[in-house]
Amino acid sequence: MGAEMSLKSKLRRAERLRQLRAFGLILPLLLFLVVTFVVPIADMLRRSVHDPELSQVWPATTSAIKGWTARERLPDEAVFAALAGDLRASRDAATLATAARRLNYDFNGSRTLLFTTARKLPASAPSWTEALIAADPRWGETEVWGAINRASGPLTAFFLMQAVDLERDATGALRGAPTDEAIYIDVLGRTFGISLTVTVLCLLLGFPVAYLLANLPPRQANLLMILVLLPFWTSLLVRTAAWVVLLQDQGLVNNLLIWLGVIEKPLRLMYNRVGVIVAMTHVLLPFMILPLYSVMKGISPVYLRAARSLGATPTIAFLRVYLPQCLPGFGAGALLTFILALGYYITPALVGGAADQMLSYFIAFYTSDTVNWGMASALGAVLLAATLVLYAVYTRLVGTDSVKLS
Repeated sequence: MGAEMSLKSKLRRAERLRQLRAFGLILPLLLFLVVTFVVPIADMLRRSVHDPELSQVWPATTSAIKGWTARERLPDEAVFAALAGDLRASRDAATLATAARRLNYDFNGSRTLLFTTARKLPASAPSWTEALIAADPRWGETEVWGAINRASGPLTAFFLMQAVDLERDATGALRGAPTDEAIYIDVLGRTFGISLTVTVLCLLLGFPVAYLLANLPPRQANLLMILVLLPFWTSLLVRTAAWVVLLQDQGLVNNLLIWLGVIEKPLRLMYNRVGVIVAMTHVLLPFMILPLYSVMKGISPVYLRAARSLGATPTIAFLRVYLPQCLPGFGAGALLTFILALGYYITPALVGGAADQMLSYFIAFYTSDTVNWGMASALGAVLLAATLVLYAVYTRLVGTDSVKLS
């Protein structure tokens, strides 16, 4: 009995050591994924709801206004006095522009309001409420105080609501953004529309190529595979610039069509949706071919011969026997291509027009041009959430189809 227990203990110890060695082998990769993937996404999600900008420069005002609602008309005298003190302190510390920038996200004209008030602010006043309203009548409007209250942080839903074209009115009620400001839902729809179109085109073009690669003799298939992989050895910027040369008014495509007599004057193929879709399809086509090829290569020709021997025509054998076995390749290639297309920035920026920019363009704009990290992170969070929802729908559908096929 003791020998049996000792043997079991040794086996458990050996199993634990084996698991620890296996974990040690994957630990560098796990750390790499955490540092380069998990941490940036977590930081992006944090920035989309973290709003400390105004509270850092106006600590007294953001603290005093807590609990105020627009239904109370205007804040009490203590809030006005705190604002006067913060205005004076931020003017002296040269941080007034920071407060103006943050409030301007929510209330147009905030910069003029703050700098005008700071210039007219008296050294003392019997009533700061009357003094501030005398400096600028807009301090008597609840919209201004509502914007300050919503920006008081440290957590906010302001950027996420803006990313889906929603906002709160002075009373805190949720409403749609004004028509001239409601752009992000349209941009998100455009992003998904372009990505879906590119995915479908890649599937239509990539399936015959993958089928040919999977059924050719190895020597010829290897040569063609080099051509499929060749774009990976060329910079994305170079490939996109090449399409600029090909698609411009005096480019090779238009000159060839005119020489063949197909058209009489150049077609507009650049700085519109056509150029974006053509260039993106070319760039992403290998990502569709490779998953399809890997699945087709594993399909034995025995199945087709068996179907033919049982009386099926070549077309029926292909549709009923071969094609269903390619579904994992369809799903993997389509999902990979679609997700990559969602985040494209360089290609639409170079060959697309103003009406063809995808969500990544606006994320880059808020990151580099306006330095509005909150809005950039919120748009990224919305894109991530939409991608995860589509992925969940895809896995559910594929799982259902797999059960039916089995």
